[in-house]
Parts: sequence; C-alpha cells; structure tokens
Amino acid sequence: MLGTIRVGHAHDELGLTGCTVFLVPPGAVAGVEVRGGAPGTRETDLLKPTCTVEAMNAVLLSGGSAFGINAAEGVMRYLEERGVGFPTPGGIVPIVSAAVIFDLDVGDPGARPDAQMAYRACSQAGFDEDREGSVGVGMGATVGNVLGRPSSTRGGFGMYRFAADGFRIEVAGVVNSFGNVVNDAGRTIAGVRGADGFLDAEKLICVSGGFEQACGQNTTLVVVATNAKLDCSAVQRLAMQGHNGIARAVRPSHTRYDGDTVFAIATGEVEVSPDAVEVLAAMGTAEALRSAVMHAEAAGGIPAACDIH
Repeated sequence: MLGTIRVGHAHDELGLTGCTVFLVPPGAVAGVEVRGGAPGTRETDLLKPTCTVEAMNAVLLSGGSAFGINAAEGVMRYLEERGVGFPTPGGIVPIVSAAVIFDLDVGDPGARPDAQMAYRACSQAGFDEDREGSVGVGMGATVGNVLGRPSSTRGGFGMYRFAADGFRIEVAGVVNSFGNVVNDAGRTIAGVRGADGFLDAEKLICVSGGFEQACGQNTTLVVVATNAKLDCSAVQRLAMQGHNGIARAVRPSHTRYDGDTVFAIATGEVEVSPDAVEVLAAMGTAEALRSAVMHAEAAGGIPAACDIH
C-alpha cells in the first residue's frame, strides 16, 4: 500500500481462517474508530489523539474471534527482531493494533490464526500485494448473516486505490457483516439468500422478533491509508469517514451484532485538502467492501456472489 506500507496475508484454506498484516513505516500518524456492539480489538485506545503514541508499528486483521487477538504476538516478535517499536528504558516495544472477525463457525472451529501464522504474514508482506477475495483475514468471512450462516454469502478482503498529482489513498477491508453488501443504487450484491434470490436484510429485521439464535457474530474491518500530511485529529476524522463508507456498502451496519472498526494511517508526504481525503476515504471504503465480495470464492458450503450473479 502506498509504496511505504507493506501488506501480508497468511491463511488456512482447510480451516477457513486467516490473518492480514499492515507494516507501518516510521513517522506515520494513525487513528481508529470502533463502532457496533461486538468489537474485538487490541491497542486501539492508545491511538486516541490525547494519547502519547501517534501511530502503531503494525495493524493486524485476524479471524478466530477473540482467539485471533493472540496472533499479534507473532507480529510483535517479527518487529522486535528488527528493532522496530516504541523505545522504552527496557527496550523496544512494538505497537501492534489489532481487530478480529468471528469465523469460528464457517470452517474448522479449532483452526485459528496464531502467532506463527501472523509471523508468516509479516515475512511475506510486500508493497505490491494486491490479492482480493478469499485471502488472509477474508478466508472465513461471510455477509448477510441475519438468518444465520447457511443463508449467507461469502465475504472477503477487498481493496480500493486512488492516485492523482502525487497524492494517494488506498483502502483495504474485510467484510464479515450481519447485513447485506449493496451497490451505489442500494441493490444487494451479496447477502441473505432466499429461494428466489437475495432477501432484504433490513426488512427481515423489521418484521422479525429477534435474531439472537441465528445471527452469529459479525464484523467489518477497514484500514484507510494515505500519503497526505494530516495531524492526529484529521486522521481520526478519516477513520470516522471510513465508517460512513461502511454504512454506504453494508445495510444495516454498526448493529449490536457487529464490531466494525476502521484504522486510518497518514504517512505525511504531500499537502492535500483534508476534505478531499475524507470524501475519498468514505467512497473508497464502500468500493473496497464491494470488491471484497465480488472477488470471494465459494467455500464451507457457502456460495460466492460471483457464482450467484
């Protein structure tokens, strides 16, 4: 991403789970915004504008629900071996922010991203990584879980890129949502499946008495990265705009069954209007999530959108 942020994937194709890591260069500024009722995160409070650390050294997006948080140890080990981290009197402490999706009921419940898998993702990270769909953290993702996994469609990992006059913004995200993924016109492109096509997730919720027994757990995770010069407050606003992008593409979003989280990173290379960056962050997030489901592959008995269309 951006030529300065390295991206790496590692996954278990049989267990249907995986992780994706973003290795952040020195001098970047970062922010995060967590919404929804079921987040699973690590080292997010540290990124608030009022805290000491302005950026993380890496972002980890992982499957495995709360078990996947432990995979961050592999990223820390990789960074520590290379002398990357926050300097302290006791030595370097790598700052690894992480967020997880729930995929335990898609493949093998015992298959979970661990430190070894995350270390492998770091070792394989590169500037030109552009795979989408069923890769890394997207391996076990599903969307449209209002009626449970059997009626859902495959989710995945997607990307969006924009560049002009030296300015760049790139968005990467995994969509594993309670709601459907829709296009600009509001038409479902992946989500709850019925006998005759996709069902309207929002209407289903409104006519139902509740979904506690069938909904599973869900989360959409996003990383917005730009080479614009932004301060901590501006980067925090960028993360907020990422959530506007989630709301454009996922309906409904930010429910009590979702743990939606957006990380934002600015590497500070070019002067750009913050308003333009925010607009592109929202638009790019929506497009990345749409791309994720259109590049996904069928697995675990769950079809992909490209097969249905």
